Amino acid sequence: MSGALDGKTAAITGAASGIGLATARAMAEAGADVVLIDRDEAALEAACDDLGPKAHSIILDLLDGAAVSGMLPRLLEATGGLDIFYANAGAYVGGAVLEADPDHWDRVLDLNTKAAFRSVHAVLPHLVAQKSGDVIFTSSVAGVVPVVWEPVYTASKFAVQAFVHSTRRQLIPHNVRMGAVLPGPVITALLDDWPKAKMEEALATQSLMEAKEVADAVMFMVTRPQGVVIRDMTILPHGCDL
Repeated sequence: MSGALDGKTAAITGAASGIGLATARAMAEAGADVVLIDRDEAALEAACDDLGPKAHSIILDLLDGAAVSGMLPRLLEATGGLDIFYANAGAYVGGAVLEADPDHWDRVLDLNTKAAFRSVHAVLPHLVAQKSGDVIFTSSVAGVVPVVWEPVYTASKFAVQAFVHSTRRQLIPHNVRMGAVLPGPVITALLDDWPKAKMEEALATQSLMEAKEVADAVMFMVTRPQGVVIRDMTILPHGCDL
């Protein structure tokens, strides 16, 4: 897809690893200038060194509401523009509600919903003013199929879906597209707290996929003709039975 994003600028949250980094690589290879947003300074530096001159970094804690709301000038300073914003950062928690500590849910709910929504709110004025742009969320198949072993994570992704479906329609008059990619289980750090037996079973049954598969889906979404929007794209590993 070389050249598909020539002249475009993009920003990706949670971009120092996993799906965010894979998508940053795909977008840079397609010609875009990409701002990688993450709180991990060392990982950001390594990622930008690897990706080359098309990559730029912004160190940002997405749980710092004021910093998130004020990030647009930093994005524009890095690349001079913004055409694509990918709200990818998130957190995961699974397990039985009865056995859980609700304090552990806060980071998942804050990152997956409030931080994602606030980051999009921060960049929308620019996209609306220029009458063009794409906003993509990393949602999850858990946003449309309640997953029994991850009720809090599922609830956060249902919230993402509701936000995307309603806000997308508000943006139609402004020529700004909004959609969500809904992956099944992906091999990233979010699965670090999966039980070992569950991980081994998933690998054996081909029920996990690589971050690059999600990046490819995002690239398809942002390269559609201007009159077409991919509102939801669900992608699953072949062995996933959700």
